[in-house]
Amino acid sequence: MAEKRGNPEPVLLSGGNPQIAKGDGDIPVKAYVDAMPGWKGEVGRRLDTLIVEAVPDVQKAIRWNTPFYGNKGDGWFVAYHCLTKYIKVSFFKGTDLHPEPPVVSKGPTRSLHIEEGKPWDEEQFTKWVLQASRLPGEKVF
Repeated sequence: MAEKRGNPEPVLLSGGNPQIAKGDGDIPVKAYVDAMPGWKGEVGRRLDTLIVEAVPDVQKAIRWNTPFYGNKGDGWFVAYHCLTKYIKVSFFKGTDLHPEPPVVSKGPTRSLHIEEGKPWDEEQFTKWVLQASRLPGEKVF
């Protein structure tokens, strides 16, 4: 592993997803975002900013090499993950959002795929975050 300012550089897993240890709070999520490769890092910073602006007291955590966002004591409402050609943003109660995010998943989860060089609607994303934050969260761990 390469050294960066005395700290080991995170390993990138399949699809360029950063391997970040399980942890709670802003520090592990920032480590994940900082380790997102290429264009994905800029999008990751924007996602984090939009989520925090929409839900200022949002709780953050890293689980399964993925940033999760939720309400304290109420579970998680959104997460994102690097894949080879896009960032997958998952809303756990996506079928309750209006309009529903465009990508169908198992159960009530709906997703948004953000691809390099393709515009994505930050305003709609923020509306989904606000709606999702008002629903009971998922207790996935």
